[in-house]
Amino acid sequence: MVKICCIGAGYVGGPTMAVIALKCPSVEVVVVDIWDKRIAAWNSDQLPIYEPGLDDVVKQCRGKNLFFSTDVKKHVKEADIVFVSVNTPTKTTGLGAGKAADLTYWESAARMIADVSDSSKVVVEKSTVPVKTAEAIEKILTHNGKGIKFQILSNPEFLAEGTAIEDLFKPDRVLIGGRETAEGQKAIKALRDIYSQWVPEDRILTTNLWSAELSKLAANAFLAQRISSVNAMSALCEATGANVTQVSHAVGKDSRIGPKFLNASVGFGGSCFQKDILNLVYICECNGLPEVAEYWKQVVKINEYQKSRFVNRVVASMFNTVSTKKIAILGFAFKKDTGDTRETPAIDVCKGLLVDKAELSIYDPQVTEDQIRRDLTMRKFDWDHPMHLQPISSSSTLEQVSVVSDTYEATKGAHGICILTEWDEFKTLDYNKIYENMQKPAFIFDGRHVIDVDKLREIGFIVFAIGKPLDAWLKDMPAVA
Repeated sequence: MVKICCIGAGYVGGPTMAVIALKCPSVEVVVVDIWDKRIAAWNSDQLPIYEPGLDDVVKQCRGKNLFFSTDVKKHVKEADIVFVSVNTPTKTTGLGAGKAADLTYWESAARMIADVSDSSKVVVEKSTVPVKTAEAIEKILTHNGKGIKFQILSNPEFLAEGTAIEDLFKPDRVLIGGRETAEGQKAIKALRDIYSQWVPEDRILTTNLWSAELSKLAANAFLAQRISSVNAMSALCEATGANVTQVSHAVGKDSRIGPKFLNASVGFGGSCFQKDILNLVYICECNGLPEVAEYWKQVVKINEYQKSRFVNRVVASMFNTVSTKKIAILGFAFKKDTGDTRETPAIDVCKGLLVDKAELSIYDPQVTEDQIRRDLTMRKFDWDHPMHLQPISSSSTLEQVSVVSDTYEATKGAHGICILTEWDEFKTLDYNKIYENMQKPAFIFDGRHVIDVDKLREIGFIVFAIGKPLDAWLKDMPAVA
């Protein structure tokens, strides 16, 4: 029986290994992590992450050929293939601070693998890492491995949260990068044989190590670029009276462009886009390509601009102040069907409103109050360390913030509403009831194209929707970004 061990029980490691276990019943899969609370959650009825379909997959396999354990060294030692899916946060100090990836956890994992191994292993990069990381890991393993042979593969994930299980069941592609040697090709085949048990052969791509590592960064950069492009257009649409939904639909009908990732919004979030682009910027700078670095830096700059533009629109529309005004925040996760808040635009929007002394009432169906408060007090980039290693802010409470259990409580007595996540339930709310219970004039700021703008204006709301033509009130009270 082939034995797989995955170091890291987070958003990537847990779901990926669960699906491998389901699709490969003859393979033993063990997911390990030093954080005992996370492993306990994986072994309970309340999994540590929310992902549609994940519960069913885990329950079918757990205790049969899927296991979760804190005994890291034991299972790494016994494994034939070791996936490494640990955090690669952005450095906050030292060389490359604010851009470069911090490989502390990766290096620690590599040294541990070398220390406990007494047989040859295939080590698989599952975390998103800078180009040439595999070379550094090889050196650590080779010089500390007591003569044991290790082969390094790059197998980046291309999952979208909210559809991760479906993405794993029917991936666009599985990418495996390895050395162009006999041993490297043998290792590629070993991993390919795992995936080929459910993934069509023509969707399993093989490359050299460096191409696989760079492909992950490139894919995320290209996707984020599309979002920043349509968001830049949304600002122009508001200024000219064009409708960004109509513009993006027309553009997306071009077969060379296509319709995906052309939805204007308050900004992109998630654990990958900004971090990977900043990493790409740093790599370009280190390789003497300042013009290329500047190009990708602009993608992040537009994303920051979109969030600040949204905040400025809220404040300007409400008589240029939101001080002591109740603002309902509908949605805190970075997108629907996930409880993930990493780099969610809601953080910066909320912080911007809090600076102007707004009173925030926040509702999200999947994000806990504890997580929301942590996010609003955490320093930038600290979120990407394992939770038990994240700095604890001295400001554990926010007097201006309340987290509530439903939309109607959040909006009762509010001066304005900001929709920051596109949860389906926000499309079917009783907006007549909400309007009646709000302060007047009642404002709604749609950052996710959730609402029917015309219907809400008929009810009496003053409505701002990203990239949509402005009503007279908003034209009279322009926002300066």
